[in-house]
Amino acid sequence: MRIDAPAHRACVLLIATMLSLSTTARAELAELKVAKQYGISYLPLMLMEDGKLIEKYAKAAGVDVTVSWLTFAGGNVMNDALLSNSLQVASGGVGPLVILWSRTRGNLDVRGVGALNSMPLYLVTRNPDVKTIKDFTDKDRIGMPAVKISVQALALQMAAEQVFGPGQQNKLDSLTVSMAHPDAMQALLSGQSEIDSHFGSPPFQYQELAKPGMHMVLNNYDVMGGAVTFNVVWTTEKFRAENPKLYDAFVKALDEAQAIINRDKRAAAEAYIRISKDKDTVDNIARMMNDPQVVFTTTPQNVMK
Repeated sequence: MRIDAPAHRACVLLIATMLSLSTTARAELAELKVAKQYGISYLPLMLMEDGKLIEKYAKAAGVDVTVSWLTFAGGNVMNDALLSNSLQVASGGVGPLVILWSRTRGNLDVRGVGALNSMPLYLVTRNPDVKTIKDFTDKDRIGMPAVKISVQALALQMAAEQVFGPGQQNKLDSLTVSMAHPDAMQALLSGQSEIDSHFGSPPFQYQELAKPGMHMVLNNYDVMGGAVTFNVVWTTEKFRAENPKLYDAFVKALDEAQAIINRDKRAAAEAYIRISKDKDTVDNIARMMNDPQVVFTTTPQNVMK
């Protein structure tokens, strides 16, 4: 069958348009939104932002991307942002990841990308009468990133069940208050707030214990029977499938940031103070990072507990 010239041109134009649409459909995101929280535990993400490491690896893969960094107080808020597609990569404790993984199976399919670290978490109080969690009363309030679902909240629930017996995991939940770590530390140290305890993370817990009248009530490593992953990074299977080059760039950037930290902890401490504008000294931050219980790694540890 012979195709006349106008029809041929129309056919060629249609095919070109379809190819253009197909290419557009396969295009990866022009803007990647990544969220972090407060503290030393998020230093790998801070270094990724500071050094534009994601952009570097994305460009090497032929993708130009703008990376926007957001800071949240807890993983619960991040999860809402991830579900609304206003965020592509979230970070936080194991709890928020596991909950969202469970709730999105078969649809968005939220998955872990990798760990950020393993770190001990301390429950610190200024109440001299509280020696163990048995001593908390209705007058006490415990600040933590997110009630019910943060890794601190889950550690407190596990400790409550160990101390008070099976089925008593929620016994202390009414005393917990969702607060960003800097706010909780300020409230605790002020001596004026109803927040007289803080289940925190590095560097806040170390800074609190350095102040007179503060003492540790609980270490989550004791609850878990050893070292355990603190922070992880997660995203959706949809994002990974539609943006394979960006996903790969993120993973490579995370690996490089971890290598930077582990190569020189003091230099990493200097970077943390510069980026976070923390008022602590380099010596103190470096000492925290060199705590043998603090490990920066992408390998999950003891997560299934």
